[in-house]
Amino acid sequence: MLDFRLYVITGEEFHPNRSMIDVMKESLEGGADFIQLRDKKSSKRQILEKARALRELTKQYNVPFIVNDHIDIAIAVDADGVHLGQDDLPLQEARRIIGNKIIGISTHSIDQARSAEKGGADYIGVGPIFPTKTKEDVVDPVTLTYLREVVEEISIPFVPIGGIKLHNVDEVLDAGGRNVCVVSEVVGSSDVKKTCEAFIKKIKARENR
Repeated sequence: MLDFRLYVITGEEFHPNRSMIDVMKESLEGGADFIQLRDKKSSKRQILEKARALRELTKQYNVPFIVNDHIDIAIAVDADGVHLGQDDLPLQEARRIIGNKIIGISTHSIDQARSAEKGGADYIGVGPIFPTKTKEDVVDPVTLTYLREVVEEISIPFVPIGGIKLHNVDEVLDAGGRNVCVVSEVVGSSDVKKTCEAFIKKIKARENR
């Protein structure tokens, strides 16, 4: 079963003057232990190039690498898996194509979480917990109430996502989150490594209570 603390998703719009690889390398140095490539705007060829580079980087740190949306690119670069939204290819079809690689599913309600668990997802994203601007098609915040429902009922790994910052991560952990997924707070930071270390410190402190 997947075990991680800090899941970081790429967000190149938050660091326009720095390369994606440099930023993600710093996040790995800071303790990020799950990496996802999410790119909604580049061409397929450009995403493939980025995926290849991130696959090599994550291998160096022995960290799982996930590609958002693009199952074909995930297979092409031998990524560890894919992450799919509610409007992407259905879980059962994705599983048939990708075999035993990791499949993560975004969920916004307990019914969606139940469906993903029953369908064989390896983990689910739970969110957006707070308002977020990292995605243009984002749904309304599900709030900590939905996270608490998942904590009570869902047995597969789950990761809270959406608007999570250093100033509010304790609320997420208090509600039962064991890890967090972060985008802008990390990749847009002036000190990516230090920001990741701060998240890890808060998560570890909660584990030791």
